[in-house]
Amino acid sequence: MSKGKFALGAVIGTVVGVVAGVLTAPKSGKETRSEIKSKAEKVKSDVKKKAKVAELGAKDAASEAKLKAQDVADSVKSKADDLKVRTEKAVEGAKKGFTSKK
Repeated sequence: MSKGKFALGAVIGTVVGVVAGVLTAPKSGKETRSEIKSKAEKVKSDVKKKAKVAELGAKDAASEAKLKAQDVADSVKSKADDLKVRTEKAVEGAKKGFTSKK
């Protein structure tokens, strides 16, 4: 199960549990509605905070992945350039070897 689905399930479970607890409490309708509203606002606030933290974490991970990808690309390019130079030198050496033996 993905972390996102688990988190969504946890949020929904929390909301259902809070609502069930409030609705079964021996209070008047006005008090119950007020408590539901208060708890819903708290859950909403908590979810917003956690979503912001997750967003920042995702942005950091994306930036880090981009930097690592750039490092790998630079390394591959450097090795390819080095291999190209070595190959060109080997070809030149082979040409000289063939022409000097004639």
